[in-house]
Amino acid sequence: MHDIRIAAAQFEARDADKDYNFGRIEELAQRAVKQGAEIVSFHECCIPGYTFLEDLTRGRLEALAESVPDGPSTRRLVELSDRLDVPLLAGLIERDGPKLYNTYVAVAPRRGLVARHRKIHAFVSEHLSGGDQLEVFELCGVRCGILICYDNNLVENPRIMALNGAEVIFAPHVTCGLPSPMPGRGKIDKRLWDNRQRDPVPLRLQFEGPKGRGWLMRWLPTRAYENGLYYVFTNPVGVDHDTIKTGGAMVIDPFGEIIAESRALGDDVVVGLCTPEKIDLSGGRRYLKARRPELYAKLSEPLPEGQKPEVNPGWRSTGSAQTSDS
Repeated sequence: MHDIRIAAAQFEARDADKDYNFGRIEELAQRAVKQGAEIVSFHECCIPGYTFLEDLTRGRLEALAESVPDGPSTRRLVELSDRLDVPLLAGLIERDGPKLYNTYVAVAPRRGLVARHRKIHAFVSEHLSGGDQLEVFELCGVRCGILICYDNNLVENPRIMALNGAEVIFAPHVTCGLPSPMPGRGKIDKRLWDNRQRDPVPLRLQFEGPKGRGWLMRWLPTRAYENGLYYVFTNPVGVDHDTIKTGGAMVIDPFGEIIAESRALGDDVVVGLCTPEKIDLSGGRRYLKARRPELYAKLSEPLPEGQKPEVNPGWRSTGSAQTSDS
């Protein structure tokens, strides 16, 4: 790895409005490049929108889905990457034969599609299949991995990527501001968002507290720290279907320290300088060398016959019909 500036963006996406959302991607990518960004990343399903997918029939979901890499959104992202001369990462619904995936793609100038990650723990729609690969790939001379939202909740996923040489993990999300059994969690009143220009303080308190940043700080920096790598977190901000999302785009270093973060109550992009020496000095890299794999056989045991992996977001424990990776 070498010194590299990586951008994390946040914006208020519109449901099923790919042209509008791509316009925001283009504007924020341009802004990031002006700030010196060498890679620019966006949130989960930022091209079609996300939470509204839970209400769609299979036919309507298929109408939003595209092939990768020859679908229009991936081609458009490649064209923008070539024009700005920086790699870009963004999310969409992918169609591959009869299967649909929540997919996040990385494209680069003169290379086109570099990598795709199909969300391992997909659940927003019963019509989406889960991916089955944890790939580490090279981008601008940096070893990278992608974990979409709930994928980051299982500590095994970033650990495997670190063991396979990842130095940066891109973590696109759609999260926060949703019901949970945890104290202080819950939805954010849309009236606070609508009144944010006149009276920003009540909304900021919600964004900063356990409904947003306070919850993220319980675990997100830990993923970077325990594995000795950089974490690039992206998340929408504002209205997302029938919820309010809290943004909070950030870059976290291998010590678990936040080196760039947005506290904006709206569309924004931040750029963090990622340097190799922090990886070498981090506790997480030392911990990787201290492992005792002979004691961990339980981790690789298959599930009991007939049992399938269970993806159970926190809102299900509350009886709410909302979507959250929490």
